[in-house]
Amino acid sequence: MRNHTVVTEYILLGIPETEGLETVLFSLFSSLYLCTVLGNVLILSAIISSSRLHTPMYFFLANLSVFDLGFSSTTAPKMLSYLSGLSQGISFQGCATQLFFYHFLGCGSVSYTECFLYTVMAYDRFVAICFPLRYMVIMNHRVCTILTTGTWIGGCIHAIILTSLTFQLSYCGSNKVSYYFCDIPAILPLACGDTSLAQRVGFTNVGLLSLICFFLILVSYTGIGIAISKIRSAEGRQLAFSTCSAHMTAILCAYGPVIIIYLQPNPSALLGAIIQILNNHVTPMLNPLIYSLRNQDVKSALRNAFPKRCFTLKKN
Repeated sequence: MRNHTVVTEYILLGIPETEGLETVLFSLFSSLYLCTVLGNVLILSAIISSSRLHTPMYFFLANLSVFDLGFSSTTAPKMLSYLSGLSQGISFQGCATQLFFYHFLGCGSVSYTECFLYTVMAYDRFVAICFPLRYMVIMNHRVCTILTTGTWIGGCIHAIILTSLTFQLSYCGSNKVSYYFCDIPAILPLACGDTSLAQRVGFTNVGLLSLICFFLILVSYTGIGIAISKIRSAEGRQLAFSTCSAHMTAILCAYGPVIIIYLQPNPSALLGAIIQILNNHVTPMLNPLIYSLRNQDVKSALRNAFPKRCFTLKKN
């Protein structure tokens, strides 16, 4: 037996190798977070207000916008708080809550819920292009609800397992987290007990599920590619490809940084943090742009929803 102090608060040390850049980082991340919130709120408003967008594809896009809002809000507010000069401390319960929601919505490399949403959206595009006449029958309201509900429930179960395994351990040593938010690789080194089970389960869940999703996406797009190649007219092929281009761009933004870091033999702590920042803050900001800039239906819905209200306010 020996005396020890139970950890009740953690100190977040921030992004590695960025000491003295707090003001610059605060300006950068506050801008990214503001753009993320505004962009995804606009997408949600357009989808809800326009009856033309009440289709399976936009139903899944609305779910992706809700995900992006929640995912970026998991880490951004606390990070902006200590970058502005406030306390770097976070309570034990607050750290566990942050870790839960981070793994509910994301899991280190490619986010769990986002990964499943991308997979469901790839299947939706596969059905739309390969079985256009049966699309509304196959992707009916019941199927869409089951797919999205299963996605969110799966993410919740995943988060409960990892959070329970992490915080059932004893924490009685240092309380300094060498990162800018509470994540399993940063928290486990502070534990006093055996962390091998949590590490194995975390690695298996994150790696295996991401690979399965990526494989299913490849299968869907292989079928889409075969179907597009059989279309005789160039205009028809271009139209079919344009319906998938936004989704393929979003997938590249999500998986691209992860592939880059895993190709590095010895990635630095700073490079790992940059990849996390790209996934946590940049991708949720880019998704509304990716799905709206080349989408005439979304742009038309935004023009119909907001200018009229602004004009009415000015007139009054």
